[in-house]
Amino acid sequence: MQPLARIACLDLDTFFVSVERLLHPELVGRPVVVGGHRGARGVVLAASYEVRPFGVRSGISLRDADRLAPKDTVFLPGTHGVYSEYAHKVRLIAQGFTPESRVASIDEMYLDFHGCEELYRHPSDVDGDATIERVCREMTATIKRELGLPSSCGIGASKTIAKVASGVAKPAGVRLVRAGDEAAFLAPLPVHKLPGIGPVGEQRLRELGIHTLGQLAGTRVDEVKSFFGVRAGDLILRARGVVAVAGTQLGRERPAFREHDPEGETLGSISNERTFEEDLRVPGDVEARLCALVERVCWRARKRGVRARTVTLKLRYSDFETLTRSRTFHPTNSEIDVLPVVLDLYRKTRTRRMPVRLVGIQLSNLREPEPQLELELDAKERLHLSVDTIRERYGFDAVGAAGARRATARILLDEGRWAGGRAWLRHRGDR
Repeated sequence: MQPLARIACLDLDTFFVSVERLLHPELVGRPVVVGGHRGARGVVLAASYEVRPFGVRSGISLRDADRLAPKDTVFLPGTHGVYSEYAHKVRLIAQGFTPESRVASIDEMYLDFHGCEELYRHPSDVDGDATIERVCREMTATIKRELGLPSSCGIGASKTIAKVASGVAKPAGVRLVRAGDEAAFLAPLPVHKLPGIGPVGEQRLRELGIHTLGQLAGTRVDEVKSFFGVRAGDLILRARGVVAVAGTQLGRERPAFREHDPEGETLGSISNERTFEEDLRVPGDVEARLCALVERVCWRARKRGVRARTVTLKLRYSDFETLTRSRTFHPTNSEIDVLPVVLDLYRKTRTRRMPVRLVGIQLSNLREPEPQLELELDAKERLHLSVDTIRERYGFDAVGAAGARRATARILLDEGRWAGGRAWLRHRGDR
């Protein structure tokens, strides 16, 4: 029995650009790049359709975008705190159409419509596929009408087919691939349309004369195994449109963007990183940025209600040499515990005088806290409770990051756990 085409991939078109156009209607119809100022450090978060023919796309550096984009292109750093709000509103609308959904990223989610045919059937629908396609069109129309955001939707018998179909449907379209039509649908598409084949993989396939998914589908595993290893067989099967029965196989929900932290979720990790506008040379400047990152990931861990046993430092020099160092400790979600470990890792890792381009912090090996009876909160718990209560009401930036870090530093000093704390406070001008 053929699987039913019931998995939908909902993708918000040029999401960051679309939100900025809601905030600034004068940008409609103009070439727009979101991610930073023209020629700045960092990468493109989103590029409008007007600028894509010039080679500008999400993921490339802002400096490459500056070089490729027309002179009248508008570069925006982005509006902090707005995108997650709109993404949440979209998810609420989408979840009203189906009982099961999974977030893939801030601008993408999967929905399972298996078994919903009778619920939505209309006399004009020729079959169940037509019913689900019509409902998905109603869903994207509702998102556009209520939020002003364009979206595309692909429908298929698997997440892979649905994902590819949503890309084909862009902009602002809906594309259903009926069960049994997968191979014909995929065959003419370029190989990079298949999830799992990036620019490097595409180039390697081109060297073998393989440009389309139809060509890949007709390739023997041993012809591409040297490039893709154990993934070769799976890629070929997916290029042929081979799918499993959809059912409710949406997979585990993934955090949307970097700030979506499902309560109690112990899978995966919590991380934030920072690429600097200008390379940093002074160790104290780098340590101040690390302080801010530690503060943020620990705040996110407390929001999620988990503690971490492992912290990882990521350090990238201006010549792009990238180093990572990890350390495991007693489970914690407090920057008071994590910060001295991170600073020690940094001082032992940074052995070159080369300026620093990027730093990142990751908490992993997550677990729920052990149940215990707390009769009285200690100093660091009182600090966390006060700061987190304010942030819960007014947002992360409501409490000055520098002030919170100074409070953290003072507790570390009082406990004798950060020998360099006084120097850092002097560096920040807090004597």
